Amino acid sequence: MGLKIGGEVEKVDGKLLSYTDFVEKYLVKNQPVILTGLMDHWRACKDWVLDNGDPNFRFLSTYFGNSRVQVADCGMREFTDQKRMEMSVSEFIDQWTQLSAARKDSGSDGNSLLYLKDWHFVKEYPDYVAYSTPKFFCDDWLNLYLDKYTMHNDPDTCQNRNEIICSDYRFVYMGAKGTWTPLHADVFRSYSWSANVCGRKQWYFLPPSQRHLVFDRHMKSSVYNIFEEGCKSNFTGFEEAIWWECTQEKNEIIFVPSGWYHQVHNLEDTVSINHNWFNGHNISWVWDLLLREYHEAREYIEDIKDISDNFEGLCQRNLAANAGMNFYDFFVFMVRFSFANLVLLCNLTNTKKLSWSSSEVVPLVIFNLKSTQCIALEMESTGQWKNSGVTIDLRETMEDQTFMEFCNLMARTYGAIYEQSEKKSDTDKAVLEDMELSFFDFSGSRICTPEDLVTFIDCALKLS
Repeated sequence: MGLKIGGEVEKVDGKLLSYTDFVEKYLVKNQPVILTGLMDHWRACKDWVLDNGDPNFRFLSTYFGNSRVQVADCGMREFTDQKRMEMSVSEFIDQWTQLSAARKDSGSDGNSLLYLKDWHFVKEYPDYVAYSTPKFFCDDWLNLYLDKYTMHNDPDTCQNRNEIICSDYRFVYMGAKGTWTPLHADVFRSYSWSANVCGRKQWYFLPPSQRHLVFDRHMKSSVYNIFEEGCKSNFTGFEEAIWWECTQEKNEIIFVPSGWYHQVHNLEDTVSINHNWFNGHNISWVWDLLLREYHEAREYIEDIKDISDNFEGLCQRNLAANAGMNFYDFFVFMVRFSFANLVLLCNLTNTKKLSWSSSEVVPLVIFNLKSTQCIALEMESTGQWKNSGVTIDLRETMEDQTFMEFCNLMARTYGAIYEQSEKKSDTDKAVLEDMELSFFDFSGSRICTPEDLVTFIDCALKLS
């Protein structure tokens, strides 16, 4: 089936691109781009790749072979995704090489192609620094937060069954030529970036404004494979869709914006590194998705509303199971993140205590606070917020060592984005003491509702 190709993804030398230009041209406009020249120093590009450009199976199996990973069978559909199984990295590599040899002997592609996905490599091997995240993608609220906290703490969630699986959104993918990922938009409607350590990928993108063309008329079921013959008959708007297409080469990084549906095919044996992330530029996408999934979760169990002792609690529980977090998790995340930005702002404006210039970082911190305030206003105005029992005491939070580590990590991250010195970027205790004396008496130290968060941020912005 032929696709209408109407757009091409721009390719830019990342070494010649400033962070400010990247934000203005791609984050703010929510446009995809391929960046080159940013992977030359990566250890993964040396250790994981043979001189001929193929994956170094022996190295990967020797050093990481015992890891348990999720593997998709690209020839078997299961609901809206490919069927998954669990195996060790060594077992996966053995099957990869055996299937590749069989395909070569028979001259046929065959139907069973295995694709290792969502391997939490960074969390599992923190001492092996395979790569460094390019500065363009470092303003990553999601993984910054998950390095110190969990997103959802229900006792029945996956954190307690498998800490690694739920710990972050930094992944390694490995697949043979012909492996692929079905049409989808990314988790949380986050941004993502994907770097080819070896191999090549073909990408097909659909802009968010055309999302409805790949869904049925009820906006419930969507296209699985854009090359299936049934797309035209089952999705009446499919032929109207205008796609963007690009080929990503080895040592290139692609930025995938929020809400862009995409399907990806490996043109060669490929190993890639992938992150999902969000920040102040796309946090509204996260809230919009969460709200939409809340309504779906509520509608699904509406018939038991009158007999349930805690219907809203059940809705939130189901929302967390489907989306990875619920309203309360998201609210706690925003409060902690806003408070950490306030701490950083106090440090930045007290220039005698800081060794690097705050001129570029202060506007970013203020933007973060305004972005979270906008979402808090939306949460408040929807009428969906119920008495959750969530109370965050900021005085207690300030005494929490984990929170202080989170603040310090944020300060170092933002300093690195603007290539500032990190010699004295940690939070100054004297600054916190001054803030506690003046700020909490003015704003209050307990946050229980989105309205409280709006008031808190109003007070924080007065400091700027």
